[in-house]
Amino acid sequence: MGLSRNKIKLIRSLKEKKFRDEQQLFVAEGNKLVSELLKNKNSRCYFLAALPEWLDAHPGILAGEIIVASEADLNRATFMKTPPPVIALFHQPNHDAGQLDMKGNISLVLDGVQDPGNVGTIVRIADWFGIEQVICSGDTADIYNPKTVQATMGAIARVKVIYTDIVHFLQEQERLPIYGTFLDGHNIYEETLPNAGIIVLGSEGKGISREVEKRISRRLFIPSFPTGRATSESLNVATAAAIICSEFRRGQA
Repeated sequence: MGLSRNKIKLIRSLKEKKFRDEQQLFVAEGNKLVSELLKNKNSRCYFLAALPEWLDAHPGILAGEIIVASEADLNRATFMKTPPPVIALFHQPNHDAGQLDMKGNISLVLDGVQDPGNVGTIVRIADWFGIEQVICSGDTADIYNPKTVQATMGAIARVKVIYTDIVHFLQEQERLPIYGTFLDGHNIYEETLPNAGIIVLGSEGKGISREVEKRISRRLFIPSFPTGRATSESLNVATAAAIICSEFRRGQA
């Protein structure tokens, strides 16, 4: 029967956070992302629309509703430049700070990281390095923004992303080492890093906020090479996250 006008309207409305919050849904587009979410037992698919050939190649899908759609239907609904073969809506999982397991684990804290692509990429990096929880300040980009979801490439199905008052959260975790990167920090390549603790990543423009900085017990620095050479002012926050996570996992694999 194809995608109805109401279904397209619902999909398009989820570009806005207020409608995502109201519906408690988010949009996933494309074969890789939707497939990753569908095979995760914790993901609940509310609605899925796909080309007939995609559905033929993916039998046994569990979804509240499945619609055979045309390319024209998907083109009207998509947020992407080229219509994908599948678009799905998923229920937002009910994660909260009480579910976090801080013992023996590395966790990431995002302090005002506002670019959706950076947040999604950081969640993907966390997934790659076996970090299962990312705690975000209220002014960090929404994990369910379509651009953020797309950038996770399915990692959103495996990593708990929780929004909370991170100053209060860090106060409660002071027994753990809390790391952040600063220009006056210790060279990360010369440090012995633990297999449990918290890594704080600051906003793209301002870095780590003053109130959060007060809660950080270990200051790190990612040096440029060679020392003294004129170079870029700073690293992209997602790039810095990849370097830091890699160093924390060195020798632990």
